[in-house]
Amino acid sequence: MSKKLTKEEEQIIINKGTELPFSGKYDQFFESGMYACKRCGEVLYSSKNKFDAKCGWPSFDDEIEGAIKRTPDPDGNRTEISCAKCSAHLGHVLVGEHLTDKNTRQCVNSLSLDFVPQQTVNFKKAYFAGGCFWGFESLIKQKVGVIKTKVGYMGGQKDKPTYEEVSTGETGHKETVEVIYDPKKITFENLAKYFFEIHDPTQTDGQGPDIGTQYQSVIFYANESEKNETQKLINILKEKGFDIATKLEKVANFWPAENYHQNYYAKTGKVPYCHSYTKRF
Repeated sequence: MSKKLTKEEEQIIINKGTELPFSGKYDQFFESGMYACKRCGEVLYSSKNKFDAKCGWPSFDDEIEGAIKRTPDPDGNRTEISCAKCSAHLGHVLVGEHLTDKNTRQCVNSLSLDFVPQQTVNFKKAYFAGGCFWGFESLIKQKVGVIKTKVGYMGGQKDKPTYEEVSTGETGHKETVEVIYDPKKITFENLAKYFFEIHDPTQTDGQGPDIGTQYQSVIFYANESEKNETQKLINILKEKGFDIATKLEKVANFWPAENYHQNYYAKTGKVPYCHSYTKRF
């Protein structure tokens, strides 16, 4: 949900203005924690990547994966950075200054940010297999409270499997999405509900046209609470007439997939072909 902005914040975030150098409260601010988008609350940066560029604006040399959108300015001279979730204007990115090892400076307006102190950061992880991880990730990451996602493999017999190995269906792994979320903004139960609504949990042999054991529907539970909450949701759906095929399995080793699979649809601009939202609760 978007936050109500002041006129000064609107000038920066909506109208793409720039605050005066050395005027922002996060310019010379180096406490441990996370920086979130002022408008939608999406976590954008870690304080670990903040550095003093002596330029008058908060500077970061990296972002939370998938959190930042880059758009060339119309004049072709600069590249704008904005929140990937709500498109709030943040500032600009510059490369080639050699100020850090990553050789990147994301120059951000303080008015575009909210700071979350380290002691209040208590994110959790959940693991869902709902068919092709490209499509499932693209939808689950849109939920408010989801901080970060990563696609990979879980539930098989082989360590560090490759995509080619998993694709044979012989390793026992499922294409899985790791979801890091803020329990103050969204619960595991709400994530699980959404899981059942963005893929077909009644299909036994895969998902849509993607057939194979690697595409089967599974919720990997970390504790008895998650197991019981999921079983409760399955029972509700069965009472509604759905023949649920989703399996419940205990969390096992999660092996991240190759880089080209991460945030696939965000990178390619394509649209998921077998995932969409259907209200079931």
